Amino acid sequence: MRRAFIPSTDLVPRVEKGEPFAVARMISRAEASSSEAREALGALYRKAGRAHVVGVTGVPGSGKSTLVATLVARLRAAGARVAVVAIDPSSPYSGGAILGDRIRMQEHALDEGVFIRSMATHGAMGGMAHACLDVVDILDVAGYDTVLIETVGVGQDEVEVANASDTTVVVSAPGLGDEVQAIKAGILEIADIHVVSKCDRPDSNRTLTDLKMMLKDAPPRDGWRPPVLGLSSLRGEGFEDLMDAMARHREALAGPGGVARRRAIAAFRLRKTAETILIERFRGREQGSVDALAARQQDPYAAASELVRNFTGEKADA
Repeated sequence: MRRAFIPSTDLVPRVEKGEPFAVARMISRAEASSSEAREALGALYRKAGRAHVVGVTGVPGSGKSTLVATLVARLRAAGARVAVVAIDPSSPYSGGAILGDRIRMQEHALDEGVFIRSMATHGAMGGMAHACLDVVDILDVAGYDTVLIETVGVGQDEVEVANASDTTVVVSAPGLGDEVQAIKAGILEIADIHVVSKCDRPDSNRTLTDLKMMLKDAPPRDGWRPPVLGLSSLRGEGFEDLMDAMARHREALAGPGGVARRRAIAAFRLRKTAETILIERFRGREQGSVDALAARQQDPYAAASELVRNFTGEKADA
């Protein structure tokens, strides 16, 4: 028997109570970019802002998922309710994704204080799914104390998580070649906390030393100097230091630097939401321009400007 449709606005008070069904349903509607859900998502945004949102990113093979799974266990032991938004890359051909983090975090599956949601990027750049920020709001309002965003982490440009999280943790690992040089022009600069994982390995000291030397003369950002921490998920070592650094950075955000951070997050959120709405509205209206471009009868700048003018009603420049 088919379940009756529940309006998204009716789900909001149920999300506030932390009802798993309501939380999951609202997340699905956010992922589907349902226009019906926008009023409810707007209401949830205004109610959010209590959770500590922590982004975790880093190069492939650095052990992000194992680190997150262990961190969840430590945060739960400390009494926190924890949500994980794990982003997985989508196939450029089928659009599908493995969503393997649910498998890797099976030990938390029966814990009512943990909520795990895997999301596909669906072609979104920057290491995050389009609906990730809405999902964070939903989990925030549902009462989770810490929301962990684990990004795709596939290269230097996966830096959007820094504009979506209160605290950004960048994970490196020994034995990945010249990994510090590989990431220094991209994700290295976004870190509020640097973590070198797999520090049970004998070559981890070199990576720790390289990072500390590279950051030695870097000026503090918003009054905060990112620490470099060594962790071993295998031995369970270093996680108290990571949790302490996360707590100290959250306290630092209560100062003047936090105002700038919140404004940067708001500006990012505004741009991403506007992009999503515009892309949805343009879809299906661009066929004539596509045909003209394919035949090289028009250049992309003129075609795009014409598309925008036709959509907004603006007049062409004299």
